[in-house]
Amino acid sequence: MARLDGKTIIILGASDGRSMGAATARVLAREGANLVLAARRKDGVEAVASEVGGVAVACDITDEAQIEALAAAAVDRFGGLDGAINYAGADTQASILDVTVEQLRLMCDVHFIGTALFLKHMARRMERGGSLVTTSSLTAVVAPPGLSAYAGTKRGVDHMVRVAANELGERGIRVNSVIPGFTRSAMTEDYFALPTLEGAFLREIPLGRLSTVDDVANAALWLLSDESASTTGQAIDCTAGQSLRRTPTNEELMR
Repeated sequence: MARLDGKTIIILGASDGRSMGAATARVLAREGANLVLAARRKDGVEAVASEVGGVAVACDITDEAQIEALAAAAVDRFGGLDGAINYAGADTQASILDVTVEQLRLMCDVHFIGTALFLKHMARRMERGGSLVTTSSLTAVVAPPGLSAYAGTKRGVDHMVRVAANELGERGIRVNSVIPGFTRSAMTEDYFALPTLEGAFLREIPLGRLSTVDDVANAALWLLSDESASTTGQAIDCTAGQSLRRTPTNEELMR
């Protein structure tokens, strides 16, 4: 028997085959899950859904009505909801001296408010308990320069997860997050055009390798399965140990 047989799981943020969301969809499909995949662009998520035999739904995490409709779609199609994981994210960089209101609002809308509404509407549809997972970031642990808006909202979500886990435990719902390290994915691919980037990061990673989308997917599988039945309110580190050190400085990246 596969580890997720009979379980219905939503993955938000799976519009690119190179993404953490897509890697997670492949792992969960192999373990027997009924999958509802979502992203802001439905054309992208349809390709991933077709690959894994899932259902594709358009969902913008900044729109509460669309999040509510996503949860309803899973219940309508499969009769219930057992798990949901949020990979939706946006990227911005600016020092605290230069960050704009627009950058701050985007990070809050996508990472903080969007995650809160995701947890809210997924939990409301989990009538038989279940597992909620969202995505934190290495930057929320090591505080790198230039990422105050991005890292700050991710750090806020980590504490929100703890509060949600405390509240939802009586409903049999676990709430956790995963912390990816610097990972080659759809979101970071352009950074790898810098030839010195990978070496600069590797010098700060105890295990001597970058974490991968499959590392994150396997952590998500464990959190969404019954194997993690006693784990809630936790941030699971998938950074290959980089959270024990730091991120490279801009000077080191360009050296």
